[in-house]
Amino acid sequence: MTTVFSSAALAISLEPGKELPPVDPATCLAAIAADDDDNVVAACGPVIDNEKTTKADRLKALIARGSAFARKDQLDRAIADDDAALRLDPALADTFNERGELWWKKGDRPKALADFAAAIKLNPNHPAAKGNYKRLALELERLGALMAVYGKPSFNCATARKPVEKAICADPELANLDREINAVNTKVVREATSDSPRAGKALQREQDDFLSARDASFGKAGYDLQKALRERLQQLLDIQRH
Repeated sequence: MTTVFSSAALAISLEPGKELPPVDPATCLAAIAADDDDNVVAACGPVIDNEKTTKADRLKALIARGSAFARKDQLDRAIADDDAALRLDPALADTFNERGELWWKKGDRPKALADFAAAIKLNPNHPAAKGNYKRLALELERLGALMAVYGKPSFNCATARKPVEKAICADPELANLDREINAVNTKVVREATSDSPRAGKALQREQDDFLSARDASFGKAGYDLQKALRERLQQLLDIQRH
């Protein structure tokens, strides 16, 4: 049997500006309780969008849907829900922490650090926010240290005289390889020397021989400086692992 709607009924149902009826949040709340991300997204959307939803129910729905989006790796949608939740209640330490984790995952470290700090300010004993803040601060410190030496070799370019050293100074990638080789070699020689001075000296002789061969071979047909540096770094890393 086909149901026929009158034009008047359709006009009433589609009347522009007509307020939406309240949405029962029970289905959304049940989905939250069941940890069902798909149903949370589907059932909580109408609750969030309905103007007659209470603040408490809208907050629950926003926080739950934001977490569901985060688990689905839909980071922008998750951040948008966290933004809306924090506009409703700017005292949500957990939401600040969650949004910080999302910003971190997106690669926006300054925003992430600011959110972790906000969470800690609201709850000084928030374990997740404190841990995140500490790890991110250390990461930023390491990145800053790396940026400070980026493109700088193990030697002073101002006093470089050898053609190979000038070539290394002129190429940031070669300079970084040279610096890493020197750092790893220093470490493996020091560790070997602590067990056996003779072993330490043998490893340093290997490095000296590599440098001599590098200097003598540079500029000759077929010599690939970058390849030689990469191979030497890999040799040292293999020694370090063993």
